[in-house]
Parts: sequence; C-alpha cells; structure tokens
Amino acid sequence: MAEFFDTPGGIALIILAQVLAVVALVMISLLFLVYGDRKIWAAVQMRRGPNVVGVYGLLQSVADALKYVVKEVVIPAGADRTVFILAPLTSFVLAMIAWAVIPFNDGWVLSDINVAILYVFAVSSLEVYGVIMGGWASNSKYPFLGSLRSAAQMISYEVSIGLIIIGVIISTGSMNFSDIVRAQDGAFGFFSWYWLPHFPMVFLFFISALAETNRPPFDLPEAESELVAGYQVEYSATPFLLFMAGEYIAIFLMCALTSLLFFGGWLSPIPGLPDGALWMVAKMAFFFFLFAMVKAITPRYRYDQLMRLGWKVFLPFSLVWVVFVSFAAKFDWFWGAFARWSVGG
Repeated sequence: MAEFFDTPGGIALIILAQVLAVVALVMISLLFLVYGDRKIWAAVQMRRGPNVVGVYGLLQSVADALKYVVKEVVIPAGADRTVFILAPLTSFVLAMIAWAVIPFNDGWVLSDINVAILYVFAVSSLEVYGVIMGGWASNSKYPFLGSLRSAAQMISYEVSIGLIIIGVIISTGSMNFSDIVRAQDGAFGFFSWYWLPHFPMVFLFFISALAETNRPPFDLPEAESELVAGYQVEYSATPFLLFMAGEYIAIFLMCALTSLLFFGGWLSPIPGLPDGALWMVAKMAFFFFLFAMVKAITPRYRYDQLMRLGWKVFLPFSLVWVVFVSFAAKFDWFWGAFARWSVGG
C-alpha cells in the first residue's frame, strides 16, 4: 500500500485529499463566520440574533444555505446568461484557491512555494473581475455602477496592501509565508513578532483589508441606501450565495494574512508554550471578531472620502514606510529588528 502512494496515481490521490481537507475546513469555517458576524452585530445592537435553528441558533447558517440552494435561479431577460453565471463562480473559485499557500502550522500547507505572497496578491487582484462581470452581465445601471465602484476601490487599496507587504518582505528576505513566520520566532514571544517593528502598518493593513473585501465602513459597492445592493442586485438563489461565500472567504483570508505577516502565525505568544495550528486559528478568529465589530459600530464612508483616504493618505504613508524599512534593514537600525535576513535570526 505504501508503494502505491509513490506512484503518480497515489500522489494525485494524496493531493486531492489535501485539497478536500482545506476546502472542507474553509467551508465549515464559513458557516460559523456568518453566524458569528450576525451574533456580534446583534449583541452590539442589544438583541439576540440567530437563536432558533439548532442549539443557540448554530444551524441558522445551514438553513440559510439550504434556502438559497433550493430557490429558483432567476436570470434577467436582457442579461448575458453565460457571463451572468460565470461571475459568482469566478468570485468564489478565486477566493478559494488563494488558500493553497496559507500555512496553518509548520509544514501544514498545501503548496509551500517561495513566491506565496505574489500568488495570493495575484489571485486577490483577479477577484475584482467577478464583480465587474456580475455588474456588466446584469444589463442594468445599478449593478454596473456598483461594479465600477468596486473596481476603483479594490485597485486603490491593493496598492497600499502591496507596499505594506513589501516592508515585511524586506525584513524577512523571503516571500514564503512559512519563512515569514519562522523569522518572527524569537526569545521574546509576542514581542518578537512583526507587529512591533511594523506597528503603524498593522493599522493600515487592517483598514486596507476592510476596503479590499468591501466590508463596512467601505461597503460602497453594495451601498444599499444608494445603489440597491450594487453589483449583486439582480442575483438570487445559488449565484447570490456564491458571491456572499466568496466575500466571507476573502475576509477570512485577510485574517490569515494579518496573523502570518504581523502576529506570528502558528507561534505561541508566550515563550515555553507549544506552538501549533490552534494559535493560528485563534488569531484568525480574533481578527474576524475585529472585522465584525467594525461593521457593527462604524458608519459608512462617502465615496470621495474613501478614495481620498486610499490615494492621499495610505499610498504616500506606505511608500515612505517602504523607504524607511529599506534603510533600517540596510544599516541595521533598531538592533536589527528590521533585518532578519537569516530566517529566525
């Protein structure tokens, strides 16, 4: 039996099992993310939230998913049917395949490639096409305006996210997520992580992640009060479910990136405690809690404020930070905090 797994068929079977494990983890997490998002929002507004379907309402997300699956798929008469169906599939698939390079523990990664950051950045940049396709294929002005807003917004904040990540790459000397986590493994635990030397960029990255994933207060593509739900207004049933699932998966991916880039990934915050995947999951859950709290307590930005923040504040600040980190790494400022060329050093 062991010899079979050394054959091409056996290797393909192992890879398929690993892919299914990652997909299952993300999809099961998705159910609890939606539930948690609604419960947190309800708690802030002093109401109960989902509490009927299942124990404490835990099966509410399952019931909602089944409702979308069994409903009729309605396609507008003037829509481009092919593009209309491909749009939500594109958003969902691109959000899912980015998880191929996310490590949950040392060696627990589907594809441990040396250009993992470039891979994630490329895949996340393509997600805007699903939104544009959905808005254009609907053959309606409201979805089309929503898709154009989304394109401008995502492109604006992707630039800032890229520059922030470049600072981490300079400090580590690697674009591999596992190497970035190992570079944060120091004797001081929590204080050895990159959040301390890159402290200002943690806030910029988090806010840019909100804008990149169209979360409040930057949910301008949907903007219910202005655009009647924007690019997805003509969608129903399963296609709408795929759009929503893709958005939540992208949000969870940003939580994973924040954990890996600035907060040590699977590393324990206290020296002496064992590292492991539970730390990674706990950090991702914490950052999703922050995403949910921002949604519950902040009002929506105007569109001109959104673009001004991205181009006139975040972009110059992150660009100056890259220059600063480059000099700090080159000349070994701050006791080598910005220069960890040898991984883990």
